[in-house]
Amino acid sequence: MTLRFADIAYPTPSRESLAQGHAAIEAKLADRSAAIAAWDKARRDYEGWSALVHLRFSQDTADPAAKAAREYADALAPEATQHETAIKQRLLADPDRAGLEALVGAHTVRLWENDVTTFDPAISADLEEESKLSARYTELLASAHFTIGGESVNLSGLAPFAEDADRALRHEAERLRWSFFAANREALDGIYDALVKLRHGMAVKLGDRDFTTLGYRRLRRLDYGPQEVARYREQVLRHVVPLVARLLEQRRTEQGWDRLRYWDEALIDPAGNPKPVGDHDTLVAAAETMFDRMDPRLADFYRMLRDGGFMDLKNRPSKAGGGFCTAFPKQGVPFIFANFNGTHHDIGVFTHEMGHAFQCWESRALPGIDQLWPTMEAAEIHSMGLEFLTHPQMGLLVGDAAADRFRRMHLIGSLAFLPYGVCVDHFQHEVYANPGATPAERHAIWQRLERLYMPWTDYGDLPHVATGGRWQAKQHIYASPFYYIDYTLALCCALQFWVKSRHDPKAALDAYVALCGRGGSMPFSGLVASAGLISPFAEGALAEVVREAEGFLGAG
Repeated sequence: MTLRFADIAYPTPSRESLAQGHAAIEAKLADRSAAIAAWDKARRDYEGWSALVHLRFSQDTADPAAKAAREYADALAPEATQHETAIKQRLLADPDRAGLEALVGAHTVRLWENDVTTFDPAISADLEEESKLSARYTELLASAHFTIGGESVNLSGLAPFAEDADRALRHEAERLRWSFFAANREALDGIYDALVKLRHGMAVKLGDRDFTTLGYRRLRRLDYGPQEVARYREQVLRHVVPLVARLLEQRRTEQGWDRLRYWDEALIDPAGNPKPVGDHDTLVAAAETMFDRMDPRLADFYRMLRDGGFMDLKNRPSKAGGGFCTAFPKQGVPFIFANFNGTHHDIGVFTHEMGHAFQCWESRALPGIDQLWPTMEAAEIHSMGLEFLTHPQMGLLVGDAAADRFRRMHLIGSLAFLPYGVCVDHFQHEVYANPGATPAERHAIWQRLERLYMPWTDYGDLPHVATGGRWQAKQHIYASPFYYIDYTLALCCALQFWVKSRHDPKAALDAYVALCGRGGSMPFSGLVASAGLISPFAEGALAEVVREAEGFLGAG
């Protein structure tokens, strides 16, 4: 039977129904196996309902009903977390640890031990306020509209102009983008200041010195901490920053520019960044052929998503920006959300979110909802890995004549992302170590770190970003603290898949599919090792990738 998104529905829970449901589960704890099974079903129902509510809001942030539903869900979330934490505490209090591990797995038990340290009823109101502030940021950015090139566009719609071959048009696109952020700087500073202080306060209530340690636990990082991440940032600084600097200088010389400006960085290909062969419908059709050529497991899954309506890829007014993959764990099916804008980013976001979705599908039969998704840095291996594994089929999406250019552009763009990604992470570590900093001091922190990791950046006559405001466009800094390093850790692993695929494509793809099937059954380091990859925290992980990239790009 074909699954259809139109058939996905959940009853709306209430405080009363959540309390009754969890009381019934706790009453069953004498039969631990039955109680855990009932609890897992209840969690799947609740998380599926929440995912559907937040997806509908993202699809139209201006819809009053969708906004009201999201606000209701945000208000109910701390209540659900409180009940969930209480059951985890009851289960963990049982002296029969071996029996519990036999039922749910040792890794899941470790996750629960971590989770119970991240919540207390004392922070319920704070969690609701955190969701409201994050949603305010999303709505503010979704309200942006611009007129450029005779078109009316939102922030996502600026992307084609920001990488146009016409340098003046690229500059105009960035001028418009950052004029919006400059006009809303005070509001954006206020939202973030409130979030930082709120999160610091929650950490203190839970017994932490600052939010950093709580932030890591909220992301379920069991096998590494800030020290390992700092060493990884140093690897990026040592191995990747010099390569990116050489590539950018090469681009400046090829183009004959006296100086490389910020609005030039997005134009990676001197001939113009390759664009998709057609519109949304063309790409959706071409993707079927692409996955047919790659692997029947990917192909069958893609047809299920497409035919069932589990993708929303078109850019629309009032639609939230960006892309993501969400899922409905009761049905075991994911949903891909994106904003196609006619640039190569359409291909990047589609293959990226398809990687998330495929992993979710492959791991749907693992025991217990805690294993359906791995922690975020491991999850991003699946998304970024698929971006590289689709390289041989790029002629279908950008045309055969542009396929090699696309592969080169994607690799350069990925390498250039690493310094930016670690800069975002380093910024957050400094912000949460100094929660009392003023907005001006935070902008100064960004400027200092930007000069360290991206010394080539020249903002010219764009005052907002020239004075440290670039970070305000990064949603993760507001809504998902400490998440962003996950992309760079995963990219280190995904680039290893790229290296493997250049020498043995079938073995690389088989290792990738097997990794997807392991879902969240292990912590990050275990999953990385299981796929035959080198941990990003190990010395030399990036050095090998950089050597391969230098040879491929002729940038040694």
